[in-house]
Amino acid sequence: MPARDEMPSTLVRSPQEAQDLWATVHDNAVEQYGEGERAHRTAFAALKHSFEKVGDHWEPKRAKGPSDAQAAREGARARRGGETAGGVDANASKAHLYDVAKRLEIRGRSRMTKEQLVEAIGRANDRESRKAREREAD
Repeated sequence: MPARDEMPSTLVRSPQEAQDLWATVHDNAVEQYGEGERAHRTAFAALKHSFEKVGDHWEPKRAKGPSDAQAAREGARARRGGETAGGVDANASKAHLYDVAKRLEIRGRSRMTKEQLVEAIGRANDRESRKAREREAD
């Protein structure tokens, strides 16, 4: 099935460049691995190197590269899985994370550590995505 037909809603609300990247990588992964979860994981891994999730959509990152420790792993270590930041650019500076938290109106952000900001942004992203899906369903 073409990637455009099964594109996640967060990508539908994202820039065309993000959609094109995800679709291309997904379709290539389907050819190599077959349809299913592995193709989706591969597409999201590629997406997270160039984009970060902010609220209910993906935005270009300031600098390309892995978004968290799991994304930086390669080979067998990467395939074994691990904790991810769910699209939050955990490798970004604390100042950048603070700015994202401010845009998402996260309370108490000025007292948070970098790790706490990553977690709070992840929760806010999930909340915003859930709200957007509910609006689309109405």
